[in-house]
Amino acid sequence: MALPFLCLVILLSSTLNSWQVVKVAGGSTPNYRDALAKSLLFFQGQRSGRLPRTQQIDWRSASGLSDGSFARVDLTGGYYDAGDNVKFNFPMAFTTTMLSWSTLEYGKKMGPELQSARAAIRWATDYLLKCALATPGKLYVGVGDPNSDHRCWERPEDMDTVRSVYSVSPSNPGSDVAGETAAALAAASLVFRTVDPAYSRLLLRTAQKVMQFAIQYRGSYSDSLGSAVCPFYCSYSGYKDELLWGAAWLFRATNNVYYFNFIRSLGANDGTDIFSWDNKYAGARVLLSRRSLLNRDMAFEPYRQQAEDFVCRILPNSPYSSTQYTPGGLMFKLSQSNLQYVTSITFLLTTYSKYMAATKHTFNCGNLLVTSNTLRSLSKRQVDYILGENPLKMSYMVGYGSDYPRRIHHRGSSLPSEAIHPQSFGCEGGFQPFYYTANPNPNILTGAVVGGPNQNDFFPDDRTDYSHSEPATYINAALVGPLAFFAGSFNM
Repeated sequence: MALPFLCLVILLSSTLNSWQVVKVAGGSTPNYRDALAKSLLFFQGQRSGRLPRTQQIDWRSASGLSDGSFARVDLTGGYYDAGDNVKFNFPMAFTTTMLSWSTLEYGKKMGPELQSARAAIRWATDYLLKCALATPGKLYVGVGDPNSDHRCWERPEDMDTVRSVYSVSPSNPGSDVAGETAAALAAASLVFRTVDPAYSRLLLRTAQKVMQFAIQYRGSYSDSLGSAVCPFYCSYSGYKDELLWGAAWLFRATNNVYYFNFIRSLGANDGTDIFSWDNKYAGARVLLSRRSLLNRDMAFEPYRQQAEDFVCRILPNSPYSSTQYTPGGLMFKLSQSNLQYVTSITFLLTTYSKYMAATKHTFNCGNLLVTSNTLRSLSKRQVDYILGENPLKMSYMVGYGSDYPRRIHHRGSSLPSEAIHPQSFGCEGGFQPFYYTANPNPNILTGAVVGGPNQNDFFPDDRTDYSHSEPATYINAALVGPLAFFAGSFNM
């Protein structure tokens, strides 16, 4: 049942720490359960490979069926990362880790969507297992030449660009992508531990092997693969954060002290005010702090302190805040696809709030007392903004609400489906009639969350403006947890 409320909008004045809270007329509580269902449905629109009979986004069909053939292996399946037709494993693995973490923390609040969440995870892990097990001594980390793909505007079903296969190995290491892949497989093993024990064991065994590879052969995949991954998904933060993240998930999955000793040996103590597919420090610290708060394990106290240092850099009224907010109250980190940072950070705030509430824990950012409700309120404000409680009254989730982006930067959504137009448009044939047009996309990519508005709360809804109009799997994956949390709290 929807409850009336007044949303609080935090207005930023000329200095970072000079804030005032102003009441702005709001509507009813968003339908978080509807948004949750749609946020998971979105992943069906990103599927690569042969689609199942249960496919609900029916304007998509089979694609990438020869993926892996260049290396004489089967690398079909997985997800296209965003609005293109490339499979980048680095962000795909992060997407999988976040979907798994969401399910572990909030699965009991998901209701019927728990099955959808598991299906979304398994679509990724089936592919990641192929990448890890197909060739001994190699980890496949991507399919599709991004440079040739980005020169085309064509449906995934019509792809005629080269489907190059990329891998890392002892001589061409990739500790970052391997560490993230290990994290994804380990986290997913926990999701399937009771519902599919054999699959869970396979995921965990593979995670341990991939993590050992990441530890033993140090190096960045950006250095090994160059223009195949840069500038698209360069590992800008280096690989130490993925080693920390992967080891943290393997420790959670195995309770093996080897991983905890490895974590301590890393000395990854740098402060941070961001969390994303590239930078995992904050996520690893929140994950590790769980042992400090819920298990009262003093060995994990440093990670609790680091997690709270991160939170103090995010909260608007904190004297240590380094996070800007738009006039409408949205966190603003970077101009390109800002909502990816909003959803990822919001997940951490929601989850740390949950740990705090369970133990009645509070802490201080200078003279600011921080309670679980402090974090929960800011998280809710971010989620509500995305769902339409913003100056434009626009939902940034496609298909949710009455006003949402209609011209998203997404090849499959913007081109007529095979059912409507069976003939291929070719590599460049889609640009003039469908990319540059002001007409709405013919296919609704339900649940897709786009890059979002600019620092002034403005959103042009322009297909050519990929920084604001392109959806991505990792934007959605991080939002699933907070949506489930608020669905369980408000939409009973």
